[in-house]
Amino acid sequence: MAFQVKKRGKITYYYQGEDPVLSALVTEEQPDGDLKIYFSGLTGGYSATGVLGLDTVTFMEPEIEIPLVFRCWEKWLRDAGICDSIAHVDFIEVHAFGCQPKSPHPLVDPEGYVKEQERLRQAYRKAYAGFFKENCPENGVPARFTVHVVDVPDRAASYEFYATALYQKSLQAPS
Repeated sequence: MAFQVKKRGKITYYYQGEDPVLSALVTEEQPDGDLKIYFSGLTGGYSATGVLGLDTVTFMEPEIEIPLVFRCWEKWLRDAGICDSIAHVDFIEVHAFGCQPKSPHPLVDPEGYVKEQERLRQAYRKAYAGFFKENCPENGVPARFTVHVVDVPDRAASYEFYATALYQKSLQAPS
């Protein structure tokens, strides 16, 4: 589905539907023509249903989840006609709300729960660093703010992200 666009002064809203709750992207035109881009939040998790034959288990797999978030945002950039690659924007900050592990249960297996928390911390760090190194090698890395929460509205989700970036026209090759 294509974005609907509403421009109001220096601000452009990219959204879907007739009665949107939020915009997927919001851009703010800077005095030099660059665009400050606000990416709306995404929640997600990797469900083992069908993959491992399980019905209710959701695994938190940052190596899978982090690239999916950035690929979604890249698609939005293309759909909005801003640019073709996530590497063309410089992320300023990424806000991540990481949920606590879905399993094991902390009361049933406290040691296993602590081990899973540590696995997730290491996996998220590796996934972020790997994504930027592999996909945006010329860019700097954003400031990242991570808050660990018990849960988010989507109970199967393992995180919720939103971000701010800058599309610097002077750094793009002329067409």
